[in-house]
Amino acid sequence: MQTLLRTPLFDRHVALGARMVPFAGWEMPVQYEGVIPEHKAVRTDCGVFDVSHMGELEVEGPRAQGLLQSLLSNDLERLEDGQAQYTLLTNDSGGIVDDLIVYRLSPFRFLLIVNAANREGDFEWMREREIPGSDVRDVSDEYGLLAVQGPRALERLGLPEAPAFSFAEGELDGIACMINRTGYTGEQGVELMVPVEDAGDLWDRVVARGAKPAGLGARDTLRLEVCYPLHGNDIGPETDAISAGLGWVCALDKDFTGADELRKIKAEGPRRRLVAFVMQERAIPREGMGIDGGGEVTSGTHSPMLDRGIGLGYVPDDNAAPGTELTIDVRGRPRRARVVKKPIYKPEEGP
Repeated sequence: MQTLLRTPLFDRHVALGARMVPFAGWEMPVQYEGVIPEHKAVRTDCGVFDVSHMGELEVEGPRAQGLLQSLLSNDLERLEDGQAQYTLLTNDSGGIVDDLIVYRLSPFRFLLIVNAANREGDFEWMREREIPGSDVRDVSDEYGLLAVQGPRALERLGLPEAPAFSFAEGELDGIACMINRTGYTGEQGVELMVPVEDAGDLWDRVVARGAKPAGLGARDTLRLEVCYPLHGNDIGPETDAISAGLGWVCALDKDFTGADELRKIKAEGPRRRLVAFVMQERAIPREGMGIDGGGEVTSGTHSPMLDRGIGLGYVPDDNAAPGTELTIDVRGRPRRARVVKKPIYKPEEGP
C-alpha cells in the first residue's frame, strides 16, 4: 500500500478540521467548512489553497531555452525575464503529456510548475531528451506553494497590481517568496512559492490577513466554472491540443514534439471537440457519463454560482457549436444540456 505524501502544511489543515483525502499520491484537504462557502469566498473575497503538492522543475544552461522550445508547445521567445507562459508538454502524436506554466528566471534558467501526478513522469521525459548545455532538475521538495485567489486577494495581501503571467521576487510580512500572478480559478490572485521551511509561517500570515482556507473541492468547482481543463480528465496523452481547444498555446510555426501531427489535425479539422455545457434540467453530470451521438463527459459538477449542473465533455465536431442541445445519460436517465461558449461563468459579470 502506497504511503501518502504530506505537504508542509498538513498539521495546519488537520488543526483547522479539514477533511483529508488521497489525491495524486498526497494527503490533501478536500474541504474545511464546505465546498460551497469556500467557492463563494474565492468568487467574492479571497481564499487560500495549499498547492504544495505541485511539482517544480528547473531547466538551466546555455541551451535551456533550446531544449524547452523543442519540447513545449508555446513559443518561449515571446518571454522576457519575469514573465510566465501557459504551455503543453506534448508527445509524438500531439497528445498532452502535461499542461504547465513555465517561468523565465533568466535567459539561461527556467522554472516549470507541473501537475502533481505528472511530476516524476515529466522529469523523466525531459531528462531523456536533454541536450548538451541543458540540465533538468526536480526541485519540488525544496518549495511550498500557496494559491491566494479572489477579487480582494491583492488588497488583503497588500500587493500592487501586476500583469497576469508576470512574477517577481518579493516578501509578505517579512517572508521572502516568489510572487506569481497566476492561478486556477479565473479570479485575480497570486501563487506564492516559498522555501519549504517558511511555508507554515507564510500560510499563517495569509490566513491572518483574511484569506479563507479552501480545499481541492472548491478548486475543482472554480476551475470548471471557467473551463480550465484538468489533466487526467479533460486532457491527457491520448487527447490532442486542437481537439481540446488548446490550439492557442501551440506555436505551430515552430518545431516541437508532435507539431506535425497538430498541424495536420488543425488543417483537416478535429473529429471531436471539448465543449462546455450547462444542464437544462436538474441533474449533476459526472465524469464518464455518455452523451448521445458518441460523446462523453470528462468533468462535471454543480456550479455554486449558477446553481445548476455544468461540465466539459468531448462531442463530435457537428455537435460542438454553442447552442447545440445535448442529451446526457445521468445514471440511466436522459437529461437535457446545452453547449455554451467558454467560460461557463465569467467572474467579472457575476451570476
